[in-house]
Amino acid sequence: MDNVNITTAQYITDTGGDTNCIQATIDGTEMSVPLDPANRHYQEVLDAIIEQGSDCFDGDIPEELQAAADEKQFNQQLADYRVAVARLAQYVVAEGRNQVTEMQPTGEQVFNEETMEMEDVMHDVITVTAIEPVEPTVTRMVYSEDDPMAEPVEETIENPLITTDVAERAEAQAVVDGTPQEVKDAD
Repeated sequence: MDNVNITTAQYITDTGGDTNCIQATIDGTEMSVPLDPANRHYQEVLDAIIEQGSDCFDGDIPEELQAAADEKQFNQQLADYRVAVARLAQYVVAEGRNQVTEMQPTGEQVFNEETMEMEDVMHDVITVTAIEPVEPTVTRMVYSEDDPMAEPVEETIENPLITTDVAERAEAQAVVDGTPQEVKDAD
């Protein structure tokens, strides 16, 4: 949600008793929001329900609207979970990745005199290429801000690729750890 402030929201029913829109105060402006999932204000109301619960709604949140907010939250959590799992499945840049090969048929066949049958000719195929680990540290030149005439000094730091990889993995792991079990089970 892009910092939208929904202070009040309530269902509006027509004279026949059918719900036809949500009356909401969004960023200080009174709006009639159609019950249309393609409407951005409707999505903002769902986001407010996800984030604020019943605090953004006058009275109880109608079941259909709560169900729509729950479904949206579930789908967001599932999408985030899948991205996080995919990120964790990537190789660790500090460790690299081993080459993986497998035997695959060439499309040719030869006659095996022992079994008296035709057999596929097999050969090794690289299915995953090897990637060397990155250097654990890098050297950089540091210049003094106080003395522009001073000689630069070499400084050894952790390789920024490793730093980024570790941070991304920690963030992905936090998403996985924070994902409800029912979302994980749906994947």
